[in-house]
Amino acid sequence: MNRIIKIGMDVHTTNYTLCIFEPSFEHNGTVHCITQVKPEIKKIIHVIETFKKKHENEELNIVCGYEAGCLGYSLYHELKEKGVECVILAPTTMKTEKGGRKLKNDYRDAKMIAECLAYGGYSAVHVPTELDNSVKEFIRMRDDIKENLKSIKQQIIAFLTRNGKQFEGKSYWTRKHIDWINTVSFSEPLLQDTLKEYMIEYNHLSDRVETLDRQIEEISLKEEYVEKVQQLQCLIGIKTHTALSLIVETSDFNRFKKGNMYSAYLGLIPGDDSSGGHEKKLGITKAGNNHLRRLLVEAAQGYTRGRVGFKSKDLKSRQEKCSSEVVAYADKANERLRRKYYRMILRGKKYNVAKTAIARELACFIWGIMTDHIDLCS
Repeated sequence: MNRIIKIGMDVHTTNYTLCIFEPSFEHNGTVHCITQVKPEIKKIIHVIETFKKKHENEELNIVCGYEAGCLGYSLYHELKEKGVECVILAPTTMKTEKGGRKLKNDYRDAKMIAECLAYGGYSAVHVPTELDNSVKEFIRMRDDIKENLKSIKQQIIAFLTRNGKQFEGKSYWTRKHIDWINTVSFSEPLLQDTLKEYMIEYNHLSDRVETLDRQIEEISLKEEYVEKVQQLQCLIGIKTHTALSLIVETSDFNRFKKGNMYSAYLGLIPGDDSSGGHEKKLGITKAGNNHLRRLLVEAAQGYTRGRVGFKSKDLKSRQEKCSSEVVAYADKANERLRRKYYRMILRGKKYNVAKTAIARELACFIWGIMTDHIDLCS
């Protein structure tokens, strides 16, 4: 008889907690063992082999699983190399008992993961290719540095304001604004040195971001990405950085049967609290990939300005590299989304609500391009 065994693993950098669980539809299932080991792959294999020896006359179907977190895909790949089937569970999709998150410890969490594995109360995380993962990590590193640049800009403005230096122009961090900062002088030498050090850090981070952006442009020309990146750039608000991020972080768009399922994966669909005849729509779920969600909301800002049907020189230039079918699909998407934004604003919707709604529908059009469903728009 083939026995189904699920091993829930609560994993940390300091230890792994393993729960060996056998599901049953007649009772609550059987916990064979809960143990804590050092964070080493050989310790997990030892626990599995020990359990197999106790049941050597039986055929066991063993599946391990752990929550997506700090270990990324590394443990998954290590287990796969050892011939152990493994699943990474998306935390926001896991079903837990009411109040379960308030009663947390490693042993309880391992058992909860095992039960989710056993009864299907989760969605599995898609494991990307090694190339996609490495590109994803590179882009996120660039984004981290861009955040540092944003912080240093805020610190410089705050420093100048505290010390009575106000820029009279309209916009910060234009060429004119930077030239003005370089002419600011203080009677106190230490304040002058402070500004100098701030600007050294600003220039250093700016140069790094520019260098990394050039590298991202080069990566986008790889055979695996170039056509997809060009197609996505036919949409307003999407350039190389956003396009490549969408491709490598999603990896396989075909795992989503419909565009709205991709929107749900990005956490862009509204939540719902309905029961007993009472219906209440909530804000977006914010489940899934928050990095891509932020990028799409930023991309949606491109639809908040400009005339419906208008195409900038930059957009026309980007579209020249793609087929007429893709361009036609993107043009319909661009017109629809810009028109929808203006309609929502005229109806009194708040700016952020309208922008998020555009991001949600933009995700559907992205799915259409990446899965070659562009004929649905004709």
